[in-house]
Amino acid sequence: MDIQTGQVVRGLGAMESLEQQLGCPICLDMFTKPVVILPCQHNLCRGCANDLYESKNPYHYSGGTFRCPTCRFEVVLDRHGVYGLQRNLLVENIIDMYKQQQESKGGVAEDPPLKDKDAKEPKCKEHEDERINIYCVSCQTPTCSMCKVFGEHKDCEVSPLHAVYQSQKAELRAAVERLAAANGHVQAAVAQTDDACKRIQENGELQRRRLGESFDLLYATLEERKGQLLERVDREEEGKLAALRSLKEQHQQQLQLSSRLQEKLELNMQTSGAAEFLLAAKQLQEEARQAVRGAQLQGPEPGYESLDHLSLDTQGAEVLLASMDFRKGGEENK
Repeated sequence: MDIQTGQVVRGLGAMESLEQQLGCPICLDMFTKPVVILPCQHNLCRGCANDLYESKNPYHYSGGTFRCPTCRFEVVLDRHGVYGLQRNLLVENIIDMYKQQQESKGGVAEDPPLKDKDAKEPKCKEHEDERINIYCVSCQTPTCSMCKVFGEHKDCEVSPLHAVYQSQKAELRAAVERLAAANGHVQAAVAQTDDACKRIQENGELQRRRLGESFDLLYATLEERKGQLLERVDREEEGKLAALRSLKEQHQQQLQLSSRLQEKLELNMQTSGAAEFLLAAKQLQEEARQAVRGAQLQGPEPGYESLDHLSLDTQGAEVLLASMDFRKGGEENK
């Protein structure tokens, strides 16, 4: 049971749920025909919509803007204002069917609009024959006139129920508008966040592509330098090989000359007589001395075959590559 009204509170049935769906977001009551539909597909009483439109557009003879109180979607209206909006005949027919069904049951909706003066009012729980028609400001609860005169609220400050209803209804309407405006800000923030996420993804793809291009350039530079250094190694190697091949050829020639001279000397000693041998001995000894001197050719100096002086020192480059990083803020414009 509701303490303020004395009514039994129960869960919403199908008809009560339907009645809530047929409520105007401006006046918070069931739609009053004609019902207009906005481009955002939200419905409003045309009278409520017109009041809100005229309050925001006092000089609307050539048209103006209208913001939906539910979703904050802005509609541009022509000189006809809200009267130029299309009527929602489907909602109006549903309202008619709903009212006919309520009348066929022999009653009205449990929560009839207070603007209908002939609507059924809840009764006071203390005075069953008295309608709740005033509002106790001190106790913040609806009550009846008998409670004010003779009952527990006789010393309290009271106000007309309808006046308090209109006041609180206006406050609630303002709260709805603030909530709708806040929702608009949240939706804008969500859209801004989505846009920022999209830009971040696009910038990430751009930076990945730039990074790949930079490393490809480094690879190309390293490959070019590698080719240049390999050419130097090849030249050094071919030069030393050519020098050693020339020295080897000289040694082989000297070896052949020494072998022939040795054979000649041995043959002379074996076949010549004493006089013949002595006549040729001096010449043969001179040839032998020259052959010995020729056999004293020097070989390559120690370490000649080493190519260590062509070793590459990459430590500095490795440190530089390892410390390579993105530019810090502000360096890009320097």
